[in-house]
Amino acid sequence: MNRWFTKSGALLYCCLWLLLCATVPAQSETPASGRQDNRVLAHVDVETTGLTPGYHEMIDIGMIITDPDGVEIDRLFLRIMPDHPERLDPGAARVNGFSVARWEQLDHVSTADAVRQIDEFVTRTAAGRQVLFIAFNAWFDIAFVDHLFRSQDRSWRDLFHYFVLDLPSMAWSLGIRGLHGAEIAASTGLEPETIDPLEHTGTTGVEFNVALYRRLIKMGGVLLDGKAAAP
Repeated sequence: MNRWFTKSGALLYCCLWLLLCATVPAQSETPASGRQDNRVLAHVDVETTGLTPGYHEMIDIGMIITDPDGVEIDRLFLRIMPDHPERLDPGAARVNGFSVARWEQLDHVSTADAVRQIDEFVTRTAAGRQVLFIAFNAWFDIAFVDHLFRSQDRSWRDLFHYFVLDLPSMAWSLGIRGLHGAEIAASTGLEPETIDPLEHTGTTGVEFNVALYRRLIKMGGVLLDGKAAAP
């Protein structure tokens, strides 16, 4: 009897111990909410002298840093005097109103100062958190940011995670098949970005991007931290 009780008790203890191990998460695992608390999003929109990164250049940048739910933390806007304004594509000028004469009348910085200020802004605002770059047609913006940093012997990877988020791709996954801003704005009930070249800047672009991001995560039904979105 005692021998049976001893074996049965040991078996019961082992079963209870295994059940406890299966239901209690390991202390070394990082909860999903903890990982997301350590991330911020750098929403970016750039205006350029043309469509070819490495030949054409950035002439302004708008950046809004938010938490993963789209709550704004801080923002930056810089006009940048390109090193080669003679490469300006007339089509680009019709979109963003760039000219050397106009930029000289407005507040602007050099490419070197732009890299320094972007670095200081992102580093200060992120405060040690992981920074994900997000944009509308993101390859375009990150390519120009890459070349801006390369011009100063720097890398955009000094500031941003190597994963880049793209807004039209997010919209596509929700069944919104538009590619241009006005198309996606119409499908999501947003006001499109201005097309007035004297008002069209990185700021107007990035404000639209953030509004679209918020709308998309709401349409997805779940905020990025796992909570149900407000109706």
